[in-house]
Amino acid sequence: MEKIIQIDNNYIEDNTSFLELISELKSSFSSQDTIVPMRHHHDFANPEVNADSTLLLMPAWTPSKTAGVKIVTVSPENSQFDLPSINGTYIYLDAVKGTIKAILEAKSLTVKRTAAASALASSFLSIENASSLLMIGTGALSVNLIKAHASVRPIKNVFIWGRNFSKAQAICETLKDEDFTITAIENIEEKISDVDIISCATLSKNPLVFGKYLKAGQHVDLVGAYKKGMREADDETITKGAVYVDTYQGGLKESGDILIPLQTGVLKEEDINADLFELSSSKKTGRKTDEEITVFKSVGHALEDLAAANYFYKKYTNE
Repeated sequence: MEKIIQIDNNYIEDNTSFLELISELKSSFSSQDTIVPMRHHHDFANPEVNADSTLLLMPAWTPSKTAGVKIVTVSPENSQFDLPSINGTYIYLDAVKGTIKAILEAKSLTVKRTAAASALASSFLSIENASSLLMIGTGALSVNLIKAHASVRPIKNVFIWGRNFSKAQAICETLKDEDFTITAIENIEEKISDVDIISCATLSKNPLVFGKYLKAGQHVDLVGAYKKGMREADDETITKGAVYVDTYQGGLKESGDILIPLQTGVLKEEDINADLFELSSSKKTGRKTDEEITVFKSVGHALEDLAAANYFYKKYTNE
């Protein structure tokens, strides 16, 4: 039996080129030969911390080529145990034989592919000369989103906000040697009207991005709020912006940022301009003018995990 390769978070952290990974994602979205069932989403009670945990199963396969499934748990109260909210494993399979080729730690795989998907969207939706970014949120995704966005646009100035200002300052220290300047801010309102791209990755239940602050030409990247009752942006953001999603399959059903406006009639399904399948294959175009506001909602998709697993497996094995 073939040896099962173990690819850990350290390897993934040290061997990611966002431009390469974005290219892998674009290729997967444009070829449209990967089969992706709706992800399994199971909430289960966790009375010890008085908050539900969530189990996510995300399978995908390209017939006779590759296959895999990600198993993830989300436990929002894990900070009290000094643990990340999200934990998981990716099982990478031989689609012909059904054997396991590799096990990849899913934490870094997930943040890398999520950041790459947002940057892929930005390459279609943000203004080409976007030079400033506001990052809302200080979790594992924030550093990766900043780097990924900076790989596709000439970002010179980054501002970061988090509920814990010292965490925002720590991220500034982490990124102090990059090609952009980065500054921690204490209020979102300080910079939200001044930047070209706003990226938001939080577990917020209530909006943090308010449409009244948005200006012509901005791109809003909504990455957090993974549950139906969570929101990162208010109704005015949705009505002011041209709305795009990573996939219709998950985007219309899983996050309150899209689902709540659909339920209340603020947004209609036909108002959603395109998903990453359509953008990557040039079936639809992204930004139409330099003045329009674009809004991208990412909920994550198993195609992205499989594309990332392909990327890291090929890099690890020099295939």
